[in-house]
Amino acid sequence: MTTHVRRLPRRMPGWAKAVTAFVLVLVVLFAGIRLAVLPGIKDLFGTETHDRSGPALLKSIQDMSRYDAASGNFQVVVDLEKDAKFLPDAIRGTRTLYVGAGTVEAFVDLGAIGDKDVSVDGDRTKATLRLPHARLGRPALDPDRSYAVSKQRGLLDRLGDLFSDNPNGEQAVQKLAVRHIGEAAKSSGLTGRAESNTTEMLQGLLRSLGFKEVHVSYGA
Repeated sequence: MTTHVRRLPRRMPGWAKAVTAFVLVLVVLFAGIRLAVLPGIKDLFGTETHDRSGPALLKSIQDMSRYDAASGNFQVVVDLEKDAKFLPDAIRGTRTLYVGAGTVEAFVDLGAIGDKDVSVDGDRTKATLRLPHARLGRPALDPDRSYAVSKQRGLLDRLGDLFSDNPNGEQAVQKLAVRHIGEAAKSSGLTGRAESNTTEMLQGLLRSLGFKEVHVSYGA
């Protein structure tokens, strides 16, 4: 009676495993070099960006009769902190440090000028104009120059971001930045500069038309 002995598979020695791993590393490195050197091959494994936005829709048109006479550039650092009453900041609370940069336009509404606000003498050498005071436009936040310096969020806020449609939203600090920029524009003397520039513009325009005296005033 013949007994068959089953041979166990030979185990790979340790030195063979080391050599195999070294060869695999060389293959990966060589493949990476080929992808970086050969034109076009690297792009096969890269990412592409596609703009699938729809066309912009025109919602309305407004005729503008204002003269933008001055523009101010502003920057504000917003430090917004929200705390929970009975929980530590590490559990519930947020603090955002945000740098907001934007512009505010100062304009004079020339469309509000009526016939009684303009007077010309008989020989058309003297003109008198009464204009409404300059006003400030809405602050426009510049996204290219505005950024969050730091964001601190508690554990519950981090978990909430996972289920939020707009995680880490910055609407609150952006609104605060717009408000502070608007307040700064009111005390910056921007409207005074706008009225001065408007006066110079109108005087230059009317003098080029033959008027020798041009008087411009502001108020109701």
